[in-house]
Amino acid sequence: MKTKKRILVTGGLGYIGSHTVVELQEAGYEVYIIDNLSNSRPGVADRIASITGIRPHTEIFDLQDRDRLLRYFQEHRIDGVIHFAASKAVGESVQKPLHYYRNNLVSLMNVLEAMRASGSRHIIFSSSCTVYGQADQMPITENAPLKPAESPYGNTKKISEDILSDFAGVSDIRVVSLRYFNPIGAHPSAQIGELPLGVPQNLVPFITQTAAGIREELSVFGSDYPTPDGTAIRDYIHVVDLAQAHIAALKYLSEGKNSDTIEFFNVGTGKGSSVLEVIHAFERATGVKLRYKMAPRRPGDITEAYADTTKANRILGWKARKTLEQALYDAWQWQKTL
Repeated sequence: MKTKKRILVTGGLGYIGSHTVVELQEAGYEVYIIDNLSNSRPGVADRIASITGIRPHTEIFDLQDRDRLLRYFQEHRIDGVIHFAASKAVGESVQKPLHYYRNNLVSLMNVLEAMRASGSRHIIFSSSCTVYGQADQMPITENAPLKPAESPYGNTKKISEDILSDFAGVSDIRVVSLRYFNPIGAHPSAQIGELPLGVPQNLVPFITQTAAGIREELSVFGSDYPTPDGTAIRDYIHVVDLAQAHIAALKYLSEGKNSDTIEFFNVGTGKGSSVLEVIHAFERATGVKLRYKMAPRRPGDITEAYADTTKANRILGWKARKTLEQALYDAWQWQKTL
């Protein structure tokens, strides 16, 4: 009998991590999770098990604990890593830059060291379209010049890619870096979804919490952007579509199809939507009216970003399939279970 490939998902109890664990299990992988619960809850493992019927092997500790991580890799034969674990709020990173640099960079370096020591060769890195800054042209291709980051968070993604690139050049570790655009939505089962601790930093949980009456009204940050309706434009991708991109990337590496030591792929829908368009799409998808007000721009926010996904479509054979309305409907079903 063929043994299942063992995949370690760091930050696997988080938002994107938990959805990716579900897709991995459904694709026949054996999944191991390390999470420090800084932006997730322990009960997520039970919810994953209720969707897939399989409880992922889960350990709670911080990846900055290098010795523990090296031991972990010696104790478990890990075939590949999907690395999500990182602090991820743009605004917070401006306030706490040292926390972001320490947490996001040290944990990555420890993972790479543990992989090299144990002979684990494949890593999928959770990167971000923030590495492009305010790109000169839309849609953004992978060849767009990387701009100076607008926030420490964005900078940690750029530096992480540099670390991965340098390390892959002198080791036998092979890397796919997926540059996400804006993940939204929840699993259609409404068992898992985005669960921000405290005040949400992202648009969609703020929308669903406002619709649910948890927040009085929604603030739309910036009404004077040079866009058709004055609000910022982003590429919103359903989290399940995004999770499936990781499976495609893992398959690509394990089949040895990569032409380079590190490769970069945009993961988005290829379509930009403004904040007001998202609000109206939510109202259409759910029948719930939202209270919102215009507010000043936030530091670190850019005018627009949406992906050219041709490369991922062609090379990974992956494509986003779900609509904005579907993603918003699923996010609302998830909010209602909370």
